[in-house]
Amino acid sequence: MKKILVTGSLGQIGSELVMMLRDLYGASNVVASDIRETDSEVVKSGPFEIINVTDAKRLYDVAKENEVDTIIHLAALLSATAEKNPAFAWNLNMGGLVNALEAARELNCKFFTPSSIGAFGPSTPKDNTPQDTIQRPTTMYGVNKVAGELLCDYYYQKFGVDTRGVRFPGLISYVAPPGGGTTDYAVEIYYEAIQKGAYTSYIAQDTYMDMMYMPDALQAIVTLMEADASKLKHRNAFNITAMSFEPEQIAASIRKYIPNFSIVYDVDPVRQQIANSWPNFIDASAAKEEWGFKAEYDLDKMTEDMLAKLRVKLGACVALESNYAIVGS
Repeated sequence: MKKILVTGSLGQIGSELVMMLRDLYGASNVVASDIRETDSEVVKSGPFEIINVTDAKRLYDVAKENEVDTIIHLAALLSATAEKNPAFAWNLNMGGLVNALEAARELNCKFFTPSSIGAFGPSTPKDNTPQDTIQRPTTMYGVNKVAGELLCDYYYQKFGVDTRGVRFPGLISYVAPPGGGTTDYAVEIYYEAIQKGAYTSYIAQDTYMDMMYMPDALQAIVTLMEADASKLKHRNAFNITAMSFEPEQIAASIRKYIPNFSIVYDVDPVRQQIANSWPNFIDASAAKEEWGFKAEYDLDKMTEDMLAKLRVKLGACVALESNYAIVGS
């Protein structure tokens, strides 16, 4: 990768990935884009373009004018939000993906887009879910992801586009707020732990889902994109994961630093139904074998870092409520 265009740059992944890529490849060599402009570091620290990914000409023109050799396509509507407007989700997620793939084909660019554990469904094996297995999702987001995996395979096989991708688990980050995903509870819980000392979970107890801390997710993208293409047997939609837990386990991890933290439940039927259709934990051996995927953070290491970073972000280092205590660094 030498000159990179990132769509959806102001989202949860993009807002951190752009900054990492600019550190690695130079600020001027990473063109960020989104449907809107803000005063964030993503916009201020390097080239930024407003792109609606459903506008094929605009996307192609920006990629061509900036002479990019890599397109990282992140613009998408996430699982819970997509269920509220499935027709719009299809048009955005699939229309945007086709437009980005077409730009990559015409300009001979390497291409990355993420899939998700949402691409699995109720009939998928829930424990140690294989890389290659039945995929019959019951959400529009999941349908989009399965179709996207197949479409990227098609563009590689039919046109020779160097497409690559991973199936992300739930991603946890202190930088950008949650964006309408089913696994967002695992981000919100840290904010509420610091601000209130308690959390009401919309996901039921004993609901296991794969998760990953954002630094591991960002490193996975870079590692895959820099991998030797000849070693990629699967190429798109590699299973990757760092940990699998249910709400009580993340609460227990938080209590190591906030001893009086409490969790109660008010289950959201829509998001719970989505979560129930996903795996408990997946098999990431193909990614490890083909391009050396490795996660550095487990649950406790992530919790320690999340709470430390959020205390600074939220100004809560010393301004803590007196009805609960925080221990540790």
